[in-house]
Amino acid sequence: MTLPAAPLSVSASAERWPVNGSFVISRGAKTHVDVVICTVSDGTHQGVGEATPIYYEGETAENCVAAIEDFASAYPQFDRLTLLEHMPRGAARNALDCALWDLECRELDQPLWLHASLPEPGPLTTAFTISLGDPAQMEVDARAAADTHNLLKLKLSGSDDHARVAAVHRGAPDARLIVDANESWNDLDIGAEAAALAQWGVELIEQPVSAGRDDLLAGLRSPIPLCADESCHTSADIPALAPYYQGVNIKLDKAGGLTEAIRIADAAEQAGLKLMVGCMLSTSLAIRPAFALAQRADWVDLDGPLLLAQDRADAMHFAGGEVMLGP
Repeated sequence: MTLPAAPLSVSASAERWPVNGSFVISRGAKTHVDVVICTVSDGTHQGVGEATPIYYEGETAENCVAAIEDFASAYPQFDRLTLLEHMPRGAARNALDCALWDLECRELDQPLWLHASLPEPGPLTTAFTISLGDPAQMEVDARAAADTHNLLKLKLSGSDDHARVAAVHRGAPDARLIVDANESWNDLDIGAEAAALAQWGVELIEQPVSAGRDDLLAGLRSPIPLCADESCHTSADIPALAPYYQGVNIKLDKAGGLTEAIRIADAAEQAGLKLMVGCMLSTSLAIRPAFALAQRADWVDLDGPLLLAQDRADAMHFAGGEVMLGP
């Protein structure tokens, strides 16, 4: 990475995209998602990035737009390394970082995977999210999803979770299952919870405890691998997480861009952890860089656009439970 020869032109804006119905997790329901769009130009080429503000960390589309504008004003000439050094992680940095990757690829006339030294992309099986609800509704949702998806991700709450997983298994008995506890199992016997879920073939449990309370997992013998999500933000988190988890969920919004996300993947693999690449609610514009990194992942959860009422015209292609680059 080198600084550009001339100042870059940077613009940022917010967009609102309706959700298809509602998206429900243990923290609440969402009927729309606000995303941040960042455009970077060198005067000849233009790169674009999208990010979703991390609402549970206090981010909003408006303050992310302001953060991008403030950074561009303070650093008229910058590269991705400048971002890592002078801009905090989060959605604003992700939008700007991904816009820079896009700009560099256009300047070099290279695909992202080649420029980022990632595997050549092919179709990937992606999880499809079953929103938190009563067991009967989740069974109905799972049965409908099983027609086109063979990997389902269940949102759990720490209450009635056994009934929810059993119901989803009834609705989609042939589907692979992963569950996301969303930090809700602090007061439960996590080993017993994991043992109970194993009977339904659950193959991964995301973030059973609150971020910062990972030591609750000390000495735990779980028959199902545990994956850090809210506890894993940057590569610096990996050494502290490795004793408690068997995998990490990398999201570009948490990491603050593809640049740091690749560093997380490198550090996690060196620590013997498996990789999951996930996403927030988003359009396909945000999924493209995540999809490039997901070629290295053991589990892929890039269904964000499928949960929206509509996607961008230049969309990723979803078919047969797989995500791939569009035609």
